[in-house]
Amino acid sequence: MARTNPHLELRASSTGSTRSEFRSVGDRRIMWISSRASTRRGALSERDGERIAHAASTAASSGVPIVCELSTSGAKIQDGVAALHGWGIAARALAHCSGQVPILLGLTGPAVSGPALLLGIADYVVMAPDAFAFLSGPQSVAEFTGISVTNQDLGGASVLLNRSGVAFDVASDRRGIEESILSFLSYLPDSTNELPVRIEPVDPIDIDLDSVIPEQPTAAYDVRDLVKGIMDADSFYELRSSWANQLVTGLARLEGRTIGVIANQPKIMAGTLDIPAAQKGARFVRFCDSFNIPIVTLVDTPGFLPGKDVEWRGMIRHGAELAFSYAACNVPRICLITRKAYGGAYIVMDSKGIGNDITFAWPSAEIAVMGAQGAVEIIYRRAPAEERLRHQQKYEDEYLTPWIAAERGFVDNVIEPSKTRAHLVRAFDLLATKKERLRNAKHANSPL
Repeated sequence: MARTNPHLELRASSTGSTRSEFRSVGDRRIMWISSRASTRRGALSERDGERIAHAASTAASSGVPIVCELSTSGAKIQDGVAALHGWGIAARALAHCSGQVPILLGLTGPAVSGPALLLGIADYVVMAPDAFAFLSGPQSVAEFTGISVTNQDLGGASVLLNRSGVAFDVASDRRGIEESILSFLSYLPDSTNELPVRIEPVDPIDIDLDSVIPEQPTAAYDVRDLVKGIMDADSFYELRSSWANQLVTGLARLEGRTIGVIANQPKIMAGTLDIPAAQKGARFVRFCDSFNIPIVTLVDTPGFLPGKDVEWRGMIRHGAELAFSYAACNVPRICLITRKAYGGAYIVMDSKGIGNDITFAWPSAEIAVMGAQGAVEIIYRRAPAEERLRHQQKYEDEYLTPWIAAERGFVDNVIEPSKTRAHLVRAFDLLATKKERLRNAKHANSPL
């Protein structure tokens, strides 16, 4: 990808393994921080930490995004505790930037020990296939557990993409990493004080939305087809597609406007919500809220994943994290219920009660406390099987529809699938002047 001059390097004469500079890429200014693996394998000294911190604070005060190319073996051992202090300074400065300017990270080599935490602070992480990251290395793992693992087993691309969700994507080389970062950045504003640039609109791919939902209530479909049939053609940029993929998240454009998309995926685990899905959704909602990106939530979920293990690992807390993120979100929010919306999962997927601006539903929507079979087994558990079947059919006819919710005002409008794009475009146009509500507190105590 072509770079344009000029670049302005900061603290150019200071020693260390990092470099920071203002870059002009197209018509955008970017604070570009890079660690050079050729210098002490990228080990970070106290001065490196100070340089990163200075670059981050300069980016925040200038209102420009931060891109960090990282390859580091950890803190410089020769600097002792001063290197750890430098890393602390850098982490604090980047944490203060979070939510003010986008922080995008390309992992080109190792990220070992404390500096690996930068990946968790970043808004977007793309990595090279042979890169890896971990807090405790293979030697520590072997000494503590007796199990031998390689760098890739512990924190390679497959692990960070599929198991931990730390990485969003993999690119083949440094050039591909830069292209991926700049492609993602094209959807974002420079800072929280600006709006994403609206571009020339493109018609969506020709998909028959009226036939996306199968007639069989338990049949699966790919929610990405629904997204492609609504949003501008070839504009959907999916995020974390390999992790918690029963929930689809990504950025798209609707009539040229950047929109955050969060959707249950019926193809995977029937769209049920578990801990990783709740974490993925919550972080994405907070990201969109930080950078003034309106959100559309597409709902088709039978509920939270049941099970002893998931409850013991904190499903309540992490489910609350998703609800909490939506409730605190101030950008325009539209909820579209396409099929199942049951129980607590209905609530946390941006229901009217949690504070969305507009709720649409398709005629196929099923909005209820639970499914028909579960409800009948509770209410009529002592009735004969034949009678339970009659009650189940009656429950489906009376309750598994969008009409009761619409009568109560919990659904604003029941719309035809083929008219969805037009309704969303008009709704987001009307919500464009929505004002942010500031809380009378330093911050909320999120259920992390």
